[in-house]
Amino acid sequence: MSVLLVDIGNTRIKWARLTSTGLPGRGGAACHAGWKSPQFASALFRPGHTVERVLAVSVAEAGVERAFARATRRATGITPEFVRSARRAAGVTNGYREPWRLGADRWVALIGARALCGAGKAVCVIDVGTAVTVDLLDPQGRHLGGAIIPGPALMVQALLQATGGIRRRAGPNAAGRRARTPTDLFARSTRDGLAAGAAHAVAAVIDRAALQARERLRAVRLGRRTVTPLLLLTGGAAAALSPRVSAAHRVEADLVLRGLAELAYNA
Repeated sequence: MSVLLVDIGNTRIKWARLTSTGLPGRGGAACHAGWKSPQFASALFRPGHTVERVLAVSVAEAGVERAFARATRRATGITPEFVRSARRAAGVTNGYREPWRLGADRWVALIGARALCGAGKAVCVIDVGTAVTVDLLDPQGRHLGGAIIPGPALMVQALLQATGGIRRRAGPNAAGRRARTPTDLFARSTRDGLAAGAAHAVAAVIDRAALQARERLRAVRLGRRTVTPLLLLTGGAAAALSPRVSAAHRVEADLVLRGLAELAYNA
């Protein structure tokens, strides 16, 4: 069966086909701002490429989901399946008191992390996008909770919107400007200071998460031994942020697609 895997974020969409090995194959990515059904159809569904199932996860607003669903039905004649957070799936147990309140992208990323690292390994997943989410999975696949903070770009946008003085000194197009070097906190312009400050703030949270994850796992195991979780950075801004993170980590760009592949292949 030809299965298309789709990850619809707040600003970007990623897609790939499920391969015979149960992994996502080569796909694509784009910013979907302003897209309607025709844009979704032309990007994801090419003439002559048969699709028999579409498995998607979305955190975008309802209008985006509806436009994507219309494009899918018109191009393939099938209705896309949207993954929702559940109590348990694929060896992962949701740690939220009300499972549906855990973002579906976070849920699927945890499933992807479990599939990637295997049973018996603790994993801390950091998804760096419009928002930054932190989630901890113990060796038994139990989700121990997480946190949400603004992503670097959103931090910069908030400062520019709320502070007239900073906005004037930063100048036009400051929200899209990056710091001059990947590790320099001490910038010499307001524009670079905004980008550097936001990136280092997120990196500090990630380093703090690495420390607290070990403490949390030690408490769960009643102090018998220290368990060091594997720190996985994912999301569109993960690679750019990686040089600022001091804790040992790996960048896995497409954990959500990996989780979708796990759900699709083992359904």
